[in-house]
Amino acid sequence: MRRQAVSSSTIASIGYDREEHLLEVEFVNGSVYRYRLVRESVYRELMAASSHGRFFNTRIRDRYPTEQVD
Repeated sequence: MRRQAVSSSTIASIGYDREEHLLEVEFVNGSVYRYRLVRESVYRELMAASSHGRFFNTRIRDRYPTEQVD
């Protein structure tokens, strides 16, 4: 999945697969996680958020099925 770099102190890049409803987040420490069943609207809101990390922590973390990739 192709990820886009973002300006954040905790998140390095974010990717999204529309067909699979799969969000992929690379953190600045190098770890990569995939979040399943994420609606595209949530992805768009994440990308538009003034703070990607704050949005992620309040709206995504611990709310979706998750797997660590790296």
